[in-house]
Amino acid sequence: MNSCRLLHHEPAIGAWNMAVDEMLLERAQQGAAPCLRFYGWSEPTLSLGYFQEYQHRTQHAASRNCGVVRRLTGGGAILHDRELTYSLILPPKHRFAEHRDELYRAVHGCLIEVLRQLGIPAELSPGERADDSPGPFLCFQRRALGDVVVGPTKIAGSAQRRRNGAVLQHGSLLWKASPAAPELPGLEDVAARPIALETLKSLWIDRLQGVLGCPWRHNEPLCEKEVREAEGLVKCRYAWENWALNRGRGLIAVKIPFDDADGS
Repeated sequence: MNSCRLLHHEPAIGAWNMAVDEMLLERAQQGAAPCLRFYGWSEPTLSLGYFQEYQHRTQHAASRNCGVVRRLTGGGAILHDRELTYSLILPPKHRFAEHRDELYRAVHGCLIEVLRQLGIPAELSPGERADDSPGPFLCFQRRALGDVVVGPTKIAGSAQRRRNGAVLQHGSLLWKASPAAPELPGLEDVAARPIALETLKSLWIDRLQGVLGCPWRHNEPLCEKEVREAEGLVKCRYAWENWALNRGRGLIAVKIPFDDADGS
């Protein structure tokens, strides 16, 4: 049975977080083992969906002073702050890599099982009727088929990017409302009783192991080559203002200052 790499990363800046996800996706295209990564954000950060217009961020006044990064995946903007963020990267030959909806259901289904085990009545969202409107600016004000909801509140959602058969799925579990997005309650805000984030995370990891069909490889940090590749993506893409503004097209390159790429 093939193993799956399990990574737990400390909070870091948005450019580094997105660069590591893309680096792992590039390695998966070359046949690297599946990887599940959990990480956080060193400061409240707004991530724009790949196709969102940058100027639309003015629709959300509370996050106006937050840093901005553009994701590889589509969908609405996410204010990353008091949350648990994950990325799951699968190589082309993995059984879930070719099945977009099945992968969403597998990951979110495991989360729902854990939440119910902890006494929280979570379920999959039926979605909303599609129309021609772009939808709200913030992802967590939208409802897509397969989102995780507790009553009317969306507490988890995910998005995907595929390259040459490999897939990156990353998503957020909102834990508590952020001052930069006070209109969005998190799980702790809607749960009838307190739960420990580390307990939920551990139970979720255990269930995902069975669903993904591979044992975890623990305590395996990024190697030097992986760090260099991620740093290269920060410097050539995620730390440049023209990537955030327009995916790097048709604009003069203006580098966004950053101090420590790995957030340490």
